[in-house]
Amino acid sequence: MTDDEAQDDINEVEVVTTAVGDDGTVVVDDVKAIVDDDGNVLATDETIAAEGPDGTIVVDEIISVVDDDGDLVAVEEDVVVVEADETS
Repeated sequence: MTDDEAQDDINEVEVVTTAVGDDGTVVVDDVKAIVDDDGNVLATDETIAAEGPDGTIVVDEIISVVDDDGDLVAVEEDVVVVEADETS
C-alpha cells in the first residue's frame, strides 16, 4: 500500500455544537475525529471553549488516540483560563 492509498483510507470528521446557558454562559464544543473507511475512530481532537457572563474564557483541548483495546486514551490536555479583567 502506498502512502497515498493509506491517506485515502482515513477521513476527518468535524462536529461543532454550541449552547447558551440560562446565565448567559456560551459553550462551543468542537470535535474533530480521524476515522477509517469502516467508521472506526482512530484519534480525536476536542476543543471546548466557554465564556461566562463575567467575560471569563476557558478553553480546554484534549487530544486522544485509540489504544490496543480500541479505547480512546487522552495523550495531551491543555487548559487555558483568561479572567475577564485580562480580556479588556
